[in-house]
This record gives sequence, structure tokens and C-alpha cells, in this order.
Amino acid sequence: MPGFGDIVQKAFYLGVGLASYAGEKAGGKLAELRSQVQKLADEMVAKGEMNTEEARRFVEDMMKQAQQPQAPGETSEKTAPSEPRRIEILDEEPAVKEAPKENVDHLREQVLELRQKLEQLKRDQ
Repeated sequence: MPGFGDIVQKAFYLGVGLASYAGEKAGGKLAELRSQVQKLADEMVAKGEMNTEEARRFVEDMMKQAQQPQAPGETSEKTAPSEPRRIEILDEEPAVKEAPKENVDHLREQVLELRQKLEQLKRDQ
């Protein structure tokens, strides 16, 4: 059975390995981000939307923002929040009041009159 020192040593190496792996991944993502931001800045310079000095500052500012640690309350668009988003369910349709009988009868009469006019127009053609 391995001694306590061996377990601590393996845990330490595991931690160092994980930190190294995370650093490599973060470095790769930052390099990819720098490439994309540089391409965007180059396109804007080509279109005349900014000059080269503004483009250089734009790239530097974006990289500084990317390297700053994110506040605990903020979540990036790509990472999922730790708990599901709450959804409020509302009634799909508002309650419909019944129309007074007089209105219903009046509307029926109008529909009948319009049908008669339509039939008359069809016959006249």
C-alpha cells in the first residue's frame, strides 16, 4: 500500500498537470481570439471605418478585456448558468367576455347582408 507521502505527491502532480493543461487551453483560446479581433480590425481599416492606430488600440483593449477575470455574478454567453433560467408561465389567451346577445344578432344580420351582396355581384358579372 503506498504511503501518505506518495498520495500527496501524486495529488500535487495531478494539480500541476491540470493547471498546465488549463493554461495551454486558455492560451490557445486567447491566441484564437487575438486572431479574430485582428482580422476584424483589419477589415475595418480596409473599409476606412478606423485608422491603423485605432485598430491597434482596439485589438489591445479587446485582449485586455478577455484577460480580465470575470465577476462571479456575470456569465458569458457561451457558458451555461449554474442553475436553469426561471420561466414565468402566463395565460396564453386573455379571457374572452361573452358578447351581448344584441351584438351577436346584429353581426349575424350584417354577415347575411354581405353574403347577399356578394351573391348579387357574382350574378351581375
